[in-house]
Amino acid sequence: MQLETVYAAAGALVGALVALYVYHVAVVRPNARRTQELLEVHDGLLSTDGGSAAGRLAALESSSHAAGSQLTALDKRVRELEALASTDLSRAGFVRYDAFADSGAGLSYALALLNRRGDGVVITSIYSREDSRTFGKAVEGYKPTVAASAEELEAIERARLSAPTNGR
Repeated sequence: MQLETVYAAAGALVGALVALYVYHVAVVRPNARRTQELLEVHDGLLSTDGGSAAGRLAALESSSHAAGSQLTALDKRVRELEALASTDLSRAGFVRYDAFADSGAGLSYALALLNRRGDGVVITSIYSREDSRTFGKAVEGYKPTVAASAEELEAIERARLSAPTNGR
């Protein structure tokens, strides 16, 4: 009786293997072949140089990583330039006037040179027939640090309203 059980188990195993082989030949192999054909069509559609889609994706990943590195470097450079730009003298205001009634021709002037925060200097030159005097006053936050003339205040206001220059 044990021998019959062994033969029955062996017969069942052989039957299962035959069934798996038939399934493989009838279902798996045609589907695997069709899948391979679809992958080749897919690679052909995605690839312009005859390479595989996987190779193209790897190249895209590599270029994406390189672009990310460049973006990080550019971001750092922009922050450095923004810090520098906050201290440049990019705003200017200029006012010509007659300091004295007898001098004429508007040869006196006030020139405000300020950064984007309104810090800088206002330079004033007062012209008279006998001589010319030049003064400089510090400006912080668009306000002179000492008493200023109406012309100096106007030059500061013109500088505040001016658009920062950008080298054009």
